[in-house]
Amino acid sequence: MAKIKVEEKDHLISKKVDKFFLDLANVFRFIKRFFVEVFVPPYEFQEVLRQCYQIGVKSLPLLSLTGFIVGIVFTNQSRPSLSEFGAESWLPALIAIAIVRAMGPLVTALIAAGKVGSSIGAEIASMKVSEQIDAMEVSATNPFKFLVVTRVLAATFMIPILVMYVDFVALMGAFVNVNQNESVSLIAFFVQVFDSLTFLDVTSSIVKSLIFGFTIGIVGCYKGYHSSKGTEGVGKAANAAVVAAMFLIFIEELLSLQIVNFIRGV
Repeated sequence: MAKIKVEEKDHLISKKVDKFFLDLANVFRFIKRFFVEVFVPPYEFQEVLRQCYQIGVKSLPLLSLTGFIVGIVFTNQSRPSLSEFGAESWLPALIAIAIVRAMGPLVTALIAAGKVGSSIGAEIASMKVSEQIDAMEVSATNPFKFLVVTRVLAATFMIPILVMYVDFVALMGAFVNVNQNESVSLIAFFVQVFDSLTFLDVTSSIVKSLIFGFTIGIVGCYKGYHSSKGTEGVGKAANAAVVAAMFLIFIEELLSLQIVNFIRGV
């Protein structure tokens, strides 16, 4: 009896390992197909622009509020630590480095993963459930190019723009707080901000944002495109898109931090 249970457990573990590597292979094939299709005509420029509007413009209210609050909260949290050393004058520089290097891209990507990633996953999954994707294939339309390529490109292009916008809004929130407490003028605040930033800080933030945008788009499309049949599959696809995208964003943030620190140290 014990031997049978051990064999069943080993078989279950083996099935899980096999499923993991099969899923990994499917992901690589999906990404490979994207890079093939993106360079092959016809090019869906109108759909890319429409998705840029959906991802970018419609995310502005939420990101504006989030960025402004992040700037105020981080300034309030940092002030006591600097006050212990009598270094309140370093507050604008500290805020600028923290927001541009890490907080701006990370907060924007996480908000976008929740809003954009779930939307993409649910939309494509619902089209699969209602057999709209099959209908597109029958009508000689390439559903992968129209649905996947356009959304991944739009997310990749728009997330860096949204990151720069959130950086600015967060810095304005920080300025409001600094101005009220230390009476620092707008010009003096931003002089310190730009003096503290380097070319590497800005470029690494943009490159990181491009990777985050691609991750959000490709994960949302993959989960939606490979969702299970039925209405339950739509909810699972949306949820899986958010969880997987956030998990990958944290890993990419960790790896990018190590790479940038290595470049900075060279």
